[in-house]
Amino acid sequence: MCRNIKTLFNFDPPATDEEVRAASLQFVRKLSGYNAPSKANEAVFNAAIDEVFAAARRLIDSLETSATPRDREIEAEKARARAAERFGKPAEA
Repeated sequence: MCRNIKTLFNFDPPATDEEVRAASLQFVRKLSGYNAPSKANEAVFNAAIDEVFAAARRLIDSLETSATPRDREIEAEKARARAAERFGKPAEA
């Protein structure tokens, strides 16, 4: 799946509508193959984003877990560490 779509469930604070919408946009872009649709496809492209957003928001709001919520900063640091290991450390400025 698209690498830009991140896990949004079980974070403190919870995922915002903007984060869910951004993931929905990435999903529709991936499925359609369009980064930006033509004028002829713009209406259906935007409608698809709205539908995916609504489904994703319902899903995230309905999921349950007994696990403690993850901290965004800690998860971001873990991702940076994985990237540094995979791609090498960025050059010092």
